Amino acid sequence: MVASSLPLPHLAARTIDSIPLFTDDALYDASSVRIAFTGRAGGASEGDYASLNLGTHVGDDRSVVLENRRTLLRAFDQANLPLIVPNQVHGVNLVDVDATDSDALCSAQTVADAGADGLLLSCAGVAALLCFADCVPVIIVSPSGRTAVVHAGWRGAVARIASAACKRLAALDEREFGEEAPAVAAFNAYIGPHICASCFETGPDVAQRFADEFGADCVPDARHVDLEKALILDFESAGVSRNRIASAHACTKCEPDRFFSYRASGGTCGRHGALAFRVR
Repeated sequence: MVASSLPLPHLAARTIDSIPLFTDDALYDASSVRIAFTGRAGGASEGDYASLNLGTHVGDDRSVVLENRRTLLRAFDQANLPLIVPNQVHGVNLVDVDATDSDALCSAQTVADAGADGLLLSCAGVAALLCFADCVPVIIVSPSGRTAVVHAGWRGAVARIASAACKRLAALDEREFGEEAPAVAAFNAYIGPHICASCFETGPDVAQRFADEFGADCVPDARHVDLEKALILDFESAGVSRNRIASAHACTKCEPDRFFSYRASGGTCGRHGALAFRVR
């Protein structure tokens, strides 16, 4: 069932069961889609990974990380919800998750394990989680309830992973609803905490790639890139309305006490998450 429209997106900072996060309650009320960008507090990990580390690939105790993931789901009363987590490879591969039977979920996880930087949920009853520590978390929601969770590192951003996810969602909607499918202009796009332009120093070759792809507006100078501005331009190129793009306006490197930051930590740290699911 396609909703007539989604409320304009808004990311509000909340703490749920000791977990600080950004979410959009109005979106959930209207569509049953829950989205969340987590902070680093509220979990059981210790040391460099303290405390809600959601990444199993960073050297933390795997059993503790899995408990942290369960803690996050419990905060939304979804302790038993199946969770798909991809092996992120800084690419543009997107994996469809369109059924919740055990064979379908196992197949989707296997494909995601082979390397993916986005999950597209077409069904209720399963959650997508991607992990971050400076790269940009992105969530896109269609009025149909379809949702994409995307990892936009600089390689993915410059390769236009955000607009690719929008186009994939639109194609899936059109396949199901035909002429009744919602337009991309009606999608909501959310940009989570990430490294800001002032902190994201790059080589001049990387900055030039962004300037060539998106124009000079996303390159403050020869050694810095504004990832958020590049993503906004990419969303707009796909047809997303500017007033339907919401940002957490939070820098991971500026606030390492609130978020994990690869650059601020010198390379050893946990990962916070971008989570999405639909309950019905």
